[in-house]
Amino acid sequence: MEQPDDLTDFVRHLPKAELHLHIEGSLEPEMVFAKAAKHGIRLPYASVAALRAAYNFHNLQSFLDIYYAGVDVLCDEDDFRDLTLAYLERAHANGVVHTELFFDPQSHTARGISFDTVMKGLLAGLREGEQKFGITSQLILCFLRHLDAADAMHTLQAALPWKQHIIAVGLDSSEAGHPPSKFAEVFAAARGEGFLTVAHAGEEGPPAYIVEALDLLKVVRIDHGVRAEEDPALCARLARERIPLTVCPLSNVKLAVFKQLADHNLGRLMHAGLCITLNSDDPAYFGGYIGDNYVATARALNLSRTDLIQLARNSIDASFMAENAKAKWLQQLDGMAT
Repeated sequence: MEQPDDLTDFVRHLPKAELHLHIEGSLEPEMVFAKAAKHGIRLPYASVAALRAAYNFHNLQSFLDIYYAGVDVLCDEDDFRDLTLAYLERAHANGVVHTELFFDPQSHTARGISFDTVMKGLLAGLREGEQKFGITSQLILCFLRHLDAADAMHTLQAALPWKQHIIAVGLDSSEAGHPPSKFAEVFAAARGEGFLTVAHAGEEGPPAYIVEALDLLKVVRIDHGVRAEEDPALCARLARERIPLTVCPLSNVKLAVFKQLADHNLGRLMHAGLCITLNSDDPAYFGGYIGDNYVATARALNLSRTDLIQLARNSIDASFMAENAKAKWLQQLDGMAT
C-alpha cells in the first residue's frame, strides 16, 4: 500500500462520481449556526463544537432525529444555493467530476417551505457549481419512507412542473418497518412520468427489502445494499444483472451497521463481482467526504490501486451521465491504470 500522503493524493486525482449524497446531510455545523442567526432561529446547542459533539449516533433513527432538526435552518432560496455550493466545493477538492444529489422535499414542505423554493435554490447552486468547478450533476427526489404513501404521492405531483430537472426518485429515511412495497404505487406513477428509480434498501432492513425494491419498485440502483451478503442468491442476482450498490462505509460504521471499518464487506462484495460504488452519504454528520471514505476504506480493507480505480470506474458506469461523458472519464481512468 502507498504511504498515507501518496494514497490521499492518488484518491484525490481519481475522477469519480458521487451517487449517494444527501444534500441536507452536507449541512456543516458552522452553516447551521450561520443560517440560524440569519433567520433568528434558536438552537438547542451553545456552540458549533457542542453541536458537533452531539453527532454520536447508535443507529439510523438517532441520526435522523438530529438530521431533521438541522434542516430547520434552511428557509429560502439562498440557503439551498449556499448549501449546494459548499458541498460542490468540497466534492471538487475530492476529485468528484459528477454528482447525483438526493434531496428530501418533504422535510422542507412540512415546515412551510415551498417545493419551488427548494428547487430554485438547489438549481442555482448546481449551475454556479458547474461554472466554478466543472462538476456536472443531477437531482434525485427522495420520498421519506416513515411518512405514508399518500404524502409521497402528493410530493410526486408537486415535482411534476420540475420534471425536466429531476432524473430519478428514491426512497430514504427510517428503513426498519417501512418496506419498499409500501411505495409500490407511488413508484409506478413516477416511472409512468419518466423518472428513473432508486431506493435505500438493505442497510438496517433485511435482504428481502432489496428484493422488493428490485421487483416492486423496479429500481436501477440500490442505495447501501450491504446486507445483500446475507442472501447468496440475491448477491448472485445483483452481480448477474449488474445492479449497482451505492455503498457508504464511514456512514455504515457511524450508524453501527458494522462495528469497525475493518469489518466492512465492501471488498468482499466487489471481489464477488458486484458493481460497488463508494460514497459519503451524509458527510457533515459521518466524519468524512468521499475522499475520506476512499482513503479510510482502502487502509482498513487493504484495497489496491487497481481496486480504487475499479470503484471509480463503477461510479462512472453506474451514474446517469450520458454515454459520451462516461466514455471521457473512463478513458482517463484507463490511463491511470497503466
